[in-house]
Amino acid sequence: MVNIFVMLKSELFLDVRYYETDQMGIVHHSNYIRYFECGRTAMLKELGLPLEKIEESGVMLPVVSVECRYKVPAKLGDTLRVVSIIDEMPRAKLVIRNEIYNPEGYLVCEGSVTLGFINSETRRPIRCPESLMAIFDEHIN
Repeated sequence: MVNIFVMLKSELFLDVRYYETDQMGIVHHSNYIRYFECGRTAMLKELGLPLEKIEESGVMLPVVSVECRYKVPAKLGDTLRVVSIIDEMPRAKLVIRNEIYNPEGYLVCEGSVTLGFINSETRRPIRCPESLMAIFDEHIN
């Protein structure tokens, strides 16, 4: 049995917009990845790590992989609850799990995004900088 300890959790509410849906009023599958991005961007901002600040420090966070499992469709008019979760301290990568719920509380989709750390100048992979680790550690403990 795997023991998962949730370290950081953030929630964001998003309204489904007309252009995100198909002719049946169902959210197109590609938009869930955008919702994941909205959730993680809001989470980092809440931690005092807006992407602009991270990039100004000489670090970029490219997406390495994305996973998404669809459960029930979201529809035009829904307000979705996007939950972003960090289960473990970042080292060479940062993994953020995502869960999206519809207004009735049903799980619409779940997945994860893995981000790498690269040096902005050299574009070479690096470990999570100590300055970022300190901020994560501050919010976890």
